[in-house]
Amino acid sequence: MNRRYSLERVGPALAVQYYADGFDALSPREKIFSLHLSRAAIAGRDIAVRQHHPLAIEVRELFEEIIRHPGAADPVVVRRITDYCKLLWINNGFYDNITSHKFLPGCTFDELKGACTTAAAIAKLGALAELIFSPSVDPVLTDKSPGKDWIRESAVNFYDRQLTLAQVQRWAEEGRERYPLNSTLTLRDGKIVENIWRAGDAAHAPGLYAAELLRVIRHLDDAVPFAASPYQAETINKLITFLRTGESGDFRDYNIHWVKDDSRVDFNLGFIEVYLDPRNQKGEWQTSVYMTNEAQTKLMRALAAEAQYFEDRGPWSREFRKNVDRIPVANAVDAIIQTGGTGPVSPVGINLPNEQAIRQRYGSKSILLENIDDATDRAMGHALVREFGYDEEEIGQEIRFGTAADKLHTALHEVIGHGSAKMKAGLEHTNPSDLLPGYYSTIEEARADCVALWYANDPKLLDIGAAADAESLHIIGATMYRQMFRGALTQLRQIGDHAQLEEDHMKNRQLIAHFVIAHSGGVTVEQRDGKTFYKLTDPAGVRKCVGTLLAELTRIKGEGDLGGAKQLVDTYGLHVNVRLRDEVRARADRLDLPLYIGFVQPKLEPVVDGEGTIRDVRISYPMDLAEQMLEYAALTDKNVGPTRL
Repeated sequence: MNRRYSLERVGPALAVQYYADGFDALSPREKIFSLHLSRAAIAGRDIAVRQHHPLAIEVRELFEEIIRHPGAADPVVVRRITDYCKLLWINNGFYDNITSHKFLPGCTFDELKGACTTAAAIAKLGALAELIFSPSVDPVLTDKSPGKDWIRESAVNFYDRQLTLAQVQRWAEEGRERYPLNSTLTLRDGKIVENIWRAGDAAHAPGLYAAELLRVIRHLDDAVPFAASPYQAETINKLITFLRTGESGDFRDYNIHWVKDDSRVDFNLGFIEVYLDPRNQKGEWQTSVYMTNEAQTKLMRALAAEAQYFEDRGPWSREFRKNVDRIPVANAVDAIIQTGGTGPVSPVGINLPNEQAIRQRYGSKSILLENIDDATDRAMGHALVREFGYDEEEIGQEIRFGTAADKLHTALHEVIGHGSAKMKAGLEHTNPSDLLPGYYSTIEEARADCVALWYANDPKLLDIGAAADAESLHIIGATMYRQMFRGALTQLRQIGDHAQLEEDHMKNRQLIAHFVIAHSGGVTVEQRDGKTFYKLTDPAGVRKCVGTLLAELTRIKGEGDLGGAKQLVDTYGLHVNVRLRDEVRARADRLDLPLYIGFVQPKLEPVVDGEGTIRDVRISYPMDLAEQMLEYAALTDKNVGPTRL
């Protein structure tokens, strides 16, 4: 089938359609279940936007109104306005998801004002103009630069900007923080107050995002009768309980239940990843609905079955080694819809839950998003490796084995990496993010990546079918190493003029690459024709060095060693060589490649009988980002709740 993946270029982003091929093979019950979950995903997406900035929704709605009713505005201006709005949609706000810095419209204030067709829109623009057009107003979403006050310098909508990092840390250390994952901290009468994110019930007053959460809950209620089993239905009911109460114990009960569920159509939903919070505490809203890709899931399950084998052979100290009491759930899946922290910009792998105590006692669940990975590969091609690969051997092996290496890396990272090791005795019930504020996410992502690199050539991978033979496995392992180091180089094209990295995954990649280059001798920095390359010269030496780093990362996490985390991240992962950055940007600019991808989701529509009962669900592919985002906005009436099917 001749399919279209790349849809349109929008500044630094590329809009890409992904496909959910297995959907038509689902039973009608599973399709209807997916439909209700997808409506829950859409109903909650504005929570993530509001979390990015208190006024992000107002800015987006202003631009959406102009797009719907451009009047007699200059078509060139309307195009610029539309492009800015598309970036708002892709990034869930006006901050670049890679650099964390605010992006500005390509039009002027007067041009935007001229495109407003109502007095209300002009008044709204007047109130928002400085935020929209001034680069100095709330310039950074999450700023964790050493020496700065991370709360006052970050625009993310988790904290009253009158608060200081020192105040919040002291307050939390005194044991006053009851809702670390799901609350906004404000200052009231000189005291810190937690404004809890919850819908409310008879015993709990509604909190922030109550209207959105009630809409989500209504769709989750609709999904319950179509769950695959009573167990999955109970999973959803436990999630609903948490969304109503906001209590951490209810979220823990839901996670313990969810992590054991291996239904063909599955989901994760709620306040989950903590990357946006400078303290690594507050959860960004996200929803992923997906179905198991049976043809591709064999590797994930085979890795999960050998979790104890890999745990026993990790290079970390025995005091951090855990017993794997049950085989973790691990699947290759195809996404059906993703919103908030997982969409339109999507990860390729997910491992949850994040609470360390649950991981240690109940295990974890890992997914590799097969159709997201496939769509990314098809849209991006091989231009970067042809430019930044050291020689024809590297380029040829990447083209032939790169997809296999990337999938193996993601599987090892999620299933074995995040699921491995434990806290030291006495800290079993402590979340490492509490002990490593501002540094935990980078440390944990680096640790999971190092696990993948450490096991890249392990003979057990042959036994589980990760490669056809030992020679292929050797090439896949070397390709995985090269992807890591080349990625640390090519990611510099994505950061603009900034001299340090903000995003945790980028810090993690640079930390590993710079540490290995500095200490192993197995990767050399080569110059040819004025171009810089990272050349893999000694894979065995690299593995030994990765083992040293992995042992230290695991110790830092297991002991909650904040000083050790700062030393590693600030030395190797934070600062950028600006000369090298400019060289990489110049080389990449000639390729005219996007810096990141925003995905257009499949569209689910109910098929109803004469009495209005849903009997089936039809899937289609919109191929248009603006059409989909405007439709999402129309699906939810913010005053009366969700549109009923």
